[in-house]
Amino acid sequence: MVFSSLSFLYAFLPVVVLLYYLWNNRTYRNIVLLVASLFFYAWGEPKYILIMLLSVAYAYVGGLLIASFRQKERFSAAKLTTALTVALITGFLLYFKYLNLFAESFSAIFSKDLALPTILLPIGISFYTFQILSYVIDLNRGKVALQKNYFRLLLYVCFFPQLIAGPIVRYETVESELKHRRENWGDFIVGLERFIFGLAKKVLLANNFALLCDELYGLGLDTVGTLFSWVAVIAYTLQIYFDFSGYSDMAIGLGRIFGFHFNENFNYPYTATSVTDFWRRWHISLSTWFRDYIYIPLGGNRVSPLKHCCNILITWALTGFWHGAQWSFLLWGLYYAVLLLIEKHLLTGFLKKLPKFLTRIYTLMLVVIGWIIFRNESIPEILSAVNALFTFSSASPVDVLASNSRLVPCMLMLPLGILFSFPVGKKLMEKQTFGATLIREGICVILLILCIASLLSSTYNPFIYFRF
Repeated sequence: MVFSSLSFLYAFLPVVVLLYYLWNNRTYRNIVLLVASLFFYAWGEPKYILIMLLSVAYAYVGGLLIASFRQKERFSAAKLTTALTVALITGFLLYFKYLNLFAESFSAIFSKDLALPTILLPIGISFYTFQILSYVIDLNRGKVALQKNYFRLLLYVCFFPQLIAGPIVRYETVESELKHRRENWGDFIVGLERFIFGLAKKVLLANNFALLCDELYGLGLDTVGTLFSWVAVIAYTLQIYFDFSGYSDMAIGLGRIFGFHFNENFNYPYTATSVTDFWRRWHISLSTWFRDYIYIPLGGNRVSPLKHCCNILITWALTGFWHGAQWSFLLWGLYYAVLLLIEKHLLTGFLKKLPKFLTRIYTLMLVVIGWIIFRNESIPEILSAVNALFTFSSASPVDVLASNSRLVPCMLMLPLGILFSFPVGKKLMEKQTFGATLIREGICVILLILCIASLLSSTYNPFIYFRF
């Protein structure tokens, strides 16, 4: 089940909201959310719910031992328990996500057949694994208190708004709200507005850009010409932003409806003035997770220049590989590692002297090339796509558009996508005056009607980050 499905919008969400607010009792409301979340996950993959339950059980038992050892000041034992718990939980992710890739690579290198049965990837495992790890590691660091109630810990992990595709919510963010949150009408309305705006990003923008990109890639960038090659990569650049930021908006909005306050996950990344700035704005929950649990423990930037380079390379190799079991994702991570090293050690002063519009163009060009690496699975495909952008080809635009009637309406959405990737409506969203509220609510009603109409007329509704 996905947020942008009619079954979710017409059945699941209204029923859960109704049951949740039926009785003003914290235990009852947590039970409603827990049962609903388990049902939400089991809707698509019932057997893989056992993997999540077992991972939470490891974290729960490991947490009890870690807290006990820390209380007795047996810190070495606490660290060892933390390491073992992290290894057990991470083991599920490594097995389901990467074992087939490693077996295929070994077979190709050593010409030995290590054929394994196809291992399907449980939806959301990359996200909920990182959430569980944040609890275990922060407990050992003394940043959070022990959660003695297994079901509250399970609710933290499987809470349906952020279960499938993030944002990666740390335990410290919702620690007190699991038991002591206070729902109110203001939060409910703000959450509902945020959900509808996120739904519109996904259904009205991302879906159209996905269709445009897929159709042009399907025709072949080498045949559609330079102009439409740029259209294809710009469409993907907009698709992945509105797809994932839209999902994050919906998750944050749903959290507010039920009294939870999640951190922001996107901050208009395409307005960034450097690659470093881009990664402060894009998928914030992931980049800060790797910063706090990988980069800083390795030493961060408070080490020698050589060690700092190694820390960056390791962190970004893991960041890239987290996104998928393909070597192209590793290449994507290393691409950004090299760019960040160049910026930090060579270009920082130079970029600060340039006008902002030039630094934004510089950043966007590098990000677009990054998305080409991200989307394609092999180096020849990547090089072919990049070559199509910079090698002039005079394919007839009329012939390309005539080849598929769905291209024109999708292309008409591009200006809107470019416009709304900038903070044009930010002030309206933040204003709390009566007039601004009335305008927002009117826009929300119109957007919801358009989204429902679009969902009723189309079956094209992919989510990019579900495969991670």
